[in-house]
Amino acid sequence: MAADPRLILSVGALEQHGPHLPLGTNIMIARRAARAVSERTGILRAPTLSYGVTVGGGPYAGRAGLRRKTLHRVVNELVQMWEDDGIEHFVIITAHRFEPHLEALLMTATGPSSNAVYDLYQIDVSDIVDSDPELEHAGELETSLMLHLAPDLVRLERARDFVPSGGALRRYTRRRVPKPPADARGVIGSPSLATAEKGERVFRRYVERLCEALKVP
Repeated sequence: MAADPRLILSVGALEQHGPHLPLGTNIMIARRAARAVSERTGILRAPTLSYGVTVGGGPYAGRAGLRRKTLHRVVNELVQMWEDDGIEHFVIITAHRFEPHLEALLMTATGPSSNAVYDLYQIDVSDIVDSDPELEHAGELETSLMLHLAPDLVRLERARDFVPSGGALRRYTRRRVPKPPADARGVIGSPSLATAEKGERVFRRYVERLCEALKVP
């Protein structure tokens, strides 16, 4: 802390990712990115907060989340305690693009400290993947990342592509609908296009962009 009074906090979300990816996909991606950035920069890293704001899971079991105001309060209380220990800046990393989840993190109130929220999925990787990375859930992007980070937890033989068209796709990926479209099986996008090599390149891009934002060579 004397050398660098910053702290990295990764915040995940526990929700279904189709029949081929684990419930903890968002948790693992955020945690591994936070660890990689911490190791490269020397910035202290807190344990991952595994629960975020999620939407109704429909027929999919295992989802567990917090309300927006609950997540907001949890993060605020943690930040206040770490401020008392001398942390001056908080680096919050998440890999969950649900708008109420991001709003809860962005509204984190700090006293003498400052904070920045980084949503990994806002980093442009459109030159690496073949499908639109902003319009998917458990599709090419997330499946590629998991093939790189935790291949033993991916059941690729169970993956099925599902790409709805028009407004239905954008409404779901932005989480303005309460559950996945009919027949989606929890998947939006094309996991069949996923490879571990793409996942490695995407993950490297995430870490590089975060380090650039933190002004670390």
